[in-house]
Amino acid sequence: MATALLAGNADAKDAAASMTPEAAVAHPQLWPSLKRLPRDAAVEKRVDALIAAMSLDDKVGQMIQVDIGSIKPVDVETYKIGSILNGGNSGPYDDELAPPPKWLKLADEYYDASMKRSDKGPRIPIIWGTDAVHGNNNIVGATLFPHNIGLGAAHDPALIRRIGEITSIETAAAGQDWTFAPTLAVVQDDRWGRIYESYSEEPQIPAEYASAMIEGVQGKFGTKAFLSPQHLIATTKHFLGDGGTGGRDQGDTQVSEQVLRDVHLGGYPAAITAGTQSVMISFSSWNGVKMSGNKSLLTDVLKDRMKFDGFVIGDWNSHGQVPGCTNESCAAAINAGMDMFMYSGPGWKQLYTNTLAQAKSGEIPMARVDDAVRRILRVKIRAGTFDRGRPSSRAYAGKFDAFGAPAHRAVARSAVRESLVLLKNENVLPLKPSARILVAGAGADDVSQQAGGWTITWQGTGVTNKDFPNAQTIWSGIAETVKQGGGTATLSVDGSFTTKPDAAIVVFGEQPYAEFKGDRPTLEYSADDRSDLVLLKKLKAAGIPVVAVFLSGRPLWVNAELNASDAFVAAFLPGSEGGGVADVLFAKVDGKPRYDFRGKLSFSWPKRPDQYVLNRRDLNYDPLFAYGYGLTYATPRHLGMLDEKRPAGMAAGMIGQLFNKGRVPEGWSMAMESAGQASTPIAGAATALPTGSMTARTVDRRAQEDALRLAWSGPAIGTLKIAAPRPIDIDRETNGELSLVMEYRVDQAAAAMVTIGVANGTKIAAVPIGKTLSAAKAGEWNEIAVPLKCFAARGADMKTLSSPFVLSSGAGTTLSVSNVRLDYVSIPMNKCGD
Repeated sequence: MATALLAGNADAKDAAASMTPEAAVAHPQLWPSLKRLPRDAAVEKRVDALIAAMSLDDKVGQMIQVDIGSIKPVDVETYKIGSILNGGNSGPYDDELAPPPKWLKLADEYYDASMKRSDKGPRIPIIWGTDAVHGNNNIVGATLFPHNIGLGAAHDPALIRRIGEITSIETAAAGQDWTFAPTLAVVQDDRWGRIYESYSEEPQIPAEYASAMIEGVQGKFGTKAFLSPQHLIATTKHFLGDGGTGGRDQGDTQVSEQVLRDVHLGGYPAAITAGTQSVMISFSSWNGVKMSGNKSLLTDVLKDRMKFDGFVIGDWNSHGQVPGCTNESCAAAINAGMDMFMYSGPGWKQLYTNTLAQAKSGEIPMARVDDAVRRILRVKIRAGTFDRGRPSSRAYAGKFDAFGAPAHRAVARSAVRESLVLLKNENVLPLKPSARILVAGAGADDVSQQAGGWTITWQGTGVTNKDFPNAQTIWSGIAETVKQGGGTATLSVDGSFTTKPDAAIVVFGEQPYAEFKGDRPTLEYSADDRSDLVLLKKLKAAGIPVVAVFLSGRPLWVNAELNASDAFVAAFLPGSEGGGVADVLFAKVDGKPRYDFRGKLSFSWPKRPDQYVLNRRDLNYDPLFAYGYGLTYATPRHLGMLDEKRPAGMAAGMIGQLFNKGRVPEGWSMAMESAGQASTPIAGAATALPTGSMTARTVDRRAQEDALRLAWSGPAIGTLKIAAPRPIDIDRETNGELSLVMEYRVDQAAAAMVTIGVANGTKIAAVPIGKTLSAAKAGEWNEIAVPLKCFAARGADMKTLSSPFVLSSGAGTTLSVSNVRLDYVSIPMNKCGD
């Protein structure tokens, strides 16, 4: 339950009673007052001297962080930019799969550039930030820990501290200074695509974990370990209320100030007391006001009331969403309390120029500039960046054998064991290692799927097992365990077998995702593909005991899959050490468990797919498995058959897949139309406009009738539209650099202009793709990705789209279409159209 922070304070109680959910101005006196951490007089004196020696140009440079995909070291030399980051899909020298030495080499280049001066100005080293959120997950070979949702189930602060320490060592080895972790979101709606970054739906667990992770990453404040060479600068994020947005990324947390404080503040007081050196602002809003522009929270509460004396950084162009701002100009965010912009894109020089002009004109007061720079310099000095030289010369730099070191992997494997939650066990587990074991399911031998999003790439997609040289799949861990126990293990993804096994382990679940792509309309697992359920039922019908290992970044409605299994394990996203799963599933030779299940749910599990919010503060709290649930071998429980009926009329909402496996989402429509003709819905194996000028036929690609063959014979332009049941809002996805992706095959070269677009009613915003199609080899399947921002630039209102996919052509084109979706791809069209 939420912790009461203000008990016994009469003034606070009176003020709390006057709060309304609509208010977006915080009252500092209602928030916890913390003691300011002791400051080192020598550090403060050094900061004073630097500020006195800096030009205004220097100061503005310190207030900007730029993604390495948008800035070169030579630019740092000129503009004295204070920080760089590698975003979700940025790697050194444009190589996402670069080995650790390349990361260190580029760190040296940026550092050297920041230290070059042709004048008498001070040399201020640049710092490099990275999203090392479950290990140093951006670099090939790093140890990958379970995502936070699994760690929340482990209920082990000491483990969290050790994970922070290991992550720091493996990140410092590559020359980076700073991690954007931990996330302390207290997620209240499981549809949100970032839920796996949260420890719990309740504030207690992040409150318990915050200091442990901060101390693990930075070292303990007040000791010699604090920000020593093996440690990093930590970031506490995302301030504030990012977990209350109703399941929408960058959404609006509509709650009272009391709820914002008692629930969403969660671990922030503990993090600040532990000495976190940076805080990242949330993309989201509170009661309609963007956090990046909310002075009452950033300055009055965080800095003044809670005495945070590090610096506040924005999130990936988040300042551009503040009213009156753009990505290249936002005095309002700085004036509200943001100390450092986080910028991605080619316009960072414009941001620098505009911010400089705003400081000169007084639109940004000089006192605000100096305060921001003072905070940044204080952290840089504390972190030793002025004194330790080039990244490659630092004590832990270049220790590449730390990546995936056996001791580190052992901790990660232990974390997997502790995070597993046993939801069902009908006297099947533990399994005998001497048995004949069948291992099935798409997730069994796939590190990418078991690691999830934010793993090498932003969305965790586009990588294979070979990109994880220090990892072990769940299948490999099982095979190793069974071999040692004298049994046999066979991998068969589809569950086929020649000799009947003694038991089957089926590993399945969600495919990797991160924000935007990960948002869902309901909690129904795999509504459009029931192959996992079919596999479970097939094995069970054959009289084989079935153990389900479910990989997911959130609780999901899996009643049917639970019914089809004899045992069911919520493994969440365990990371690189799949062997930790086998450790708990199998007994020792004597039949006793090697390890018992320890995990307890830190998020309630839904009984129905429309139970998006399951909160213990709600009088109608009615989960399938309550917060804190988790069976052990010592505490079995018969589950019984569960209700598999899907609630009638449950809205499909907006999802990433627009056309897949031959169909559109439930409630959506797909039709052809042409000037002067009525819209003709696509139905059956063949559909044609009344004039015959455009036809659509189902064709086979990966499965029977899973694609559509379109032929245009003119003379008028013919159009295929996929329409939503009601206007949809994909403005956040547009800002998040997602694309409209279409897989296609050219069956007859385009003889007329072909366009792809989106529509607001009858208004279509489209880009030409005919040249791209003409260049494709006939008969081969290809993929085209058009950034959503291209359609916005052509006038589309991305907040009220009626059709997120419109394909048009004139006579002479025959094109097959498959798998139309909104997705992140690393190489979209460089230009908006041909």
